[in-house]
Amino acid sequence: MTTEFDLGRLLSERGAERYELHTRYLNHQLPRMLHTIGFDKVYERAEGAYFWDADGDDYLDMLAGFGVMGLGRHHPVVRKALHDVLDARLADLTRFDCQPLPGLLAEKLLAHSPHLDRVFFGNSGTEAVETALKFARFVTGKPRILYCDHAFHGLTTGSLSVNGESGFRDGFAPLLPDTAVPLGDLDALARELKKGDVAGLIVEPIQGKGVHEAPPGCLRAAQELLHRHKALLIADEVQTGLGRTGDFYAYQHEDGVEPDLVCVAKALSGGYVPVGATLGKDWIFKKVYSSMDRVLVHSASFGSNAQAMAAGLAVLSVMENEQVVANARATGELLKSRLAALIDKYELLADVRGRGLMIGIEFGRPNSLKLRGRWSMLQAARKGLFAQMVVVPLLQRHRILTQVSGDHLEVIKLIPPLIIGEREVDRFVDAFTDVMDDAHSGGGLMWDFGKTLIKQAVANR
Repeated sequence: MTTEFDLGRLLSERGAERYELHTRYLNHQLPRMLHTIGFDKVYERAEGAYFWDADGDDYLDMLAGFGVMGLGRHHPVVRKALHDVLDARLADLTRFDCQPLPGLLAEKLLAHSPHLDRVFFGNSGTEAVETALKFARFVTGKPRILYCDHAFHGLTTGSLSVNGESGFRDGFAPLLPDTAVPLGDLDALARELKKGDVAGLIVEPIQGKGVHEAPPGCLRAAQELLHRHKALLIADEVQTGLGRTGDFYAYQHEDGVEPDLVCVAKALSGGYVPVGATLGKDWIFKKVYSSMDRVLVHSASFGSNAQAMAAGLAVLSVMENEQVVANARATGELLKSRLAALIDKYELLADVRGRGLMIGIEFGRPNSLKLRGRWSMLQAARKGLFAQMVVVPLLQRHRILTQVSGDHLEVIKLIPPLIIGEREVDRFVDAFTDVMDDAHSGGGLMWDFGKTLIKQAVANR
């Protein structure tokens, strides 16, 4: 007898096995890592900027699924759009017709970057980057892509070739021909361009790893250099785009910057259906798709699917109607200023930087002898342990989810949903102040946990 599929029943019967199932069938190191740092929580539901556990306790999300949940979780407008598109029973993905939703979403996206003309839709940020790399190499006829030290552009083979961290690249060579240049180093860029084989430079206007912004005037100067050498400027806005930094795109904070290709993804999905997009100039697309024989020279099986397009249209509508970009700018300025005011109070707090609701909190070597010894002990075991020591009590004691901004970095990155307001700012700053007070007291549970992290770091060497 055939039993009808019942998702609710399946989750009710087997949901408690979540960590065991992951250990057995997926990445077995993830549950191990979560258990080690005390992040092995069981979240039952989520809405907006909050999760709830089985006991009904709320958790403030300052991570937004690595930036995917720009509007928070389960926004009613996006939910309705997805229900509507499923109920419409569209003739989706026939591959030999032209559905209206991709064109409508492209039109809405391009309205925010009027110097660009066309869009390719894929399924993720890394696909958006792969598209940009392929297009740049094809239209310039040159093989080499430049990227910046410490950049992150994805983990597929092409995007990995422009990933600035050896930890991700090790063991996966050979990759595409590439060269890293320091972020903002125009002399290094010029030296590489003179070699005549550079197709383009891909850059995050604000790097996700460490939250480092391109120096003022750098992107425009880089653009002029690139164009002088018939190379392209590619802006990776996968994390920084769609309002994250207080403007629709982060490159728009600098006048005169008009990238040839722009990559977006993450928040465009509304947190539901994966979607990526590569926006570009008309001449680039016309050169890639130069004839009817080349109509499928670059495509994606699930690209432009109706659910993804509906989610993207709903997201852009919500952003406009609810003034999401303006809120990110105002709330981000409030959060950043409140945190920056603590620098003089805490010697372990070195810097607060970023734009909009993309903020980096950096820790550094203290001056007092008592704290300096503890800091040196952590650094000797593994750089980045102090930042992890801050992240853990934020979750354990204050039910706030954050992340360390990269391996071996003493930086916490805040990328909350763009809908947060003063209430969430107050909650985070109060919790962060409490954790910093504990760290500077020189004792307590925080430093005890530091010993656990040291043992773990030494064991993994």
